[in-house]
Amino acid sequence: MAEPRRDRPAGRSAGAGVRSPAQGRGPKSPASVNGRQRSASGNGQQRGSSHRTSTASKTSEREQTSARREAQAEEAQVAGWLPIATFILSIIGFGISVYLTIDHYTGNKFLVCSASSVVNCQKVTTSPESMVFGVFPVALLGLIFFTFMVPLNFPKVWRSRLWWVSWGRLAMVVGGIGFVVYLLYSELFSIKAICLWCTGVHAITFILFVLVLSTISSLPPLPSRDR
Repeated sequence: MAEPRRDRPAGRSAGAGVRSPAQGRGPKSPASVNGRQRSASGNGQQRGSSHRTSTASKTSEREQTSARREAQAEEAQVAGWLPIATFILSIIGFGISVYLTIDHYTGNKFLVCSASSVVNCQKVTTSPESMVFGVFPVALLGLIFFTFMVPLNFPKVWRSRLWWVSWGRLAMVVGGIGFVVYLLYSELFSIKAICLWCTGVHAITFILFVLVLSTISSLPPLPSRDR
């Protein structure tokens, strides 16, 4: 005999007994929230630490590169005789320049030189080309040049690792040899005469140029812009 069907209680829907996933989890605990916050904070700290490490690594690489350059410059020392030779040559050039400058301002009264067709010091020193922009004599420019070269070529100064000393010396001889080329061209093609005293200064400047240029491998590095 079949049992009678029991009716469901009124007011209770068919889905009333099924809970949603959100309802099943219940409210978040404070420990779970704090754990997630600490995890996010830890990730941020790791990213910041990684950035600082990368910056420090780049700075260290720049310092190491600069140190290697300075070490190479220290190893490539110039020959012991070279500073003495450049210093003596600079003194001789200074003396000739003083002599030519005094001679110019005294009206060529003390100039000792041949006056032949090819070698004629007076013709050269009184020519328009012997004046710089028509303002002051070339001899004075040579005097200024050797006034700087004498202290720059002092043997103890050659041992200086200051970048502006070595590079200044190089810049001086490069400028000097450029002006010598111009003066030689003027003597040979414009004035058509040669001054022996001037030729002496030209020869000294050329030798200084060669000697200083031979030390280019020992020049200290220029200051870096990154510093």
